[in-house]
Amino acid sequence: MQTVEIYTSPLCGFCHAAKRLLTQKGVTFSEVDVLANPDRKPEMIQRAGGARTVPQIFVGDTHVGGCDELYELDRAGKLDPLLNA
Repeated sequence: MQTVEIYTSPLCGFCHAAKRLLTQKGVTFSEVDVLANPDRKPEMIQRAGGARTVPQIFVGDTHVGGCDELYELDRAGKLDPLLNA
């Protein structure tokens, strides 16, 4: 299974929804709280191609995007193959 990293904030409902979906799928992920670790936010912005909002989700070397994109991949049946690549 690919490594999954998600940049989040504890105040973000979309972050909680994305983590809930990953957890339901049995995916282990590492989380970077950019509110508690503001020095990591520039790293997130660079990796995400300029995106400044959370969550920003990475599966392996692939930037998935945010919560909406994660759910869209799941609805299209493309998330599981990406996770298992």
